[in-house]
Amino acid sequence: MTTSILFVLSGADHWTQSDGSTRVAGFIPEEMGAPHEVFVRSGADIGFASPEGRRPNLDPVGRESSPASPNGKYYGQYCDSIAQEWQSPQKLGAVNAADYDAIMIPGGHAPMEDLYQDPAMGRLLSAAVESGTVIAAVCHGPAALLSATDPDGGWLFAGRRVTALDNEEEKLYGTMEKAPFLLESRLVELGARFEHGPPWLPYVVADERLITGQNPASAGAVANAILTMCDGHGR
Repeated sequence: MTTSILFVLSGADHWTQSDGSTRVAGFIPEEMGAPHEVFVRSGADIGFASPEGRRPNLDPVGRESSPASPNGKYYGQYCDSIAQEWQSPQKLGAVNAADYDAIMIPGGHAPMEDLYQDPAMGRLLSAAVESGTVIAAVCHGPAALLSATDPDGGWLFAGRRVTALDNEEEKLYGTMEKAPFLLESRLVELGARFEHGPPWLPYVVADERLITGQNPASAGAVANAILTMCDGHGR
């Protein structure tokens, strides 16, 4: 059977800073494009969802290759070539987690604006845990994990091993000073067992059916880890 993958993309086009100003934000092309390319090669069925079905924004900064996103230029063009797939996503609240083998959440700073506190995101993740759907996120994508609570009101992923863009990389990227919160710090504060590797190098953590990648360069490896965990087969 064919593996079924759902990309959940932020519906935000900005990131509100600690001083009240806004910064253009969206998804980083490499973080969506690299996994998408891997999934296409595997023959997977691919879908997209966002909060209220809002059109996602491709972060223009991510279009250029840089130490933070080494293949940014290539994947900027790649995401343009598949724009018809991701520009009209389904509503996040209408998604049934059990219909998918895996949920993939790319980063960029946009998830720090909406997904981290989106109730529909939290419900989807809780349902995914119940159904055994693989949950995967990369870079700032793990901010979405913050939205999910357990039946007692605690954080659903407390005690789990995760990675994400770490504080050092946030500083190197030039976005630490005005960040309303730092993702590494918040994950640790809520009880995550945070792990990371050297800045901008691929680093992936798999904890049962939860897979996280540290930065854009980790996105392709996250996708391969998803397929390995799904064993190439659908439900």
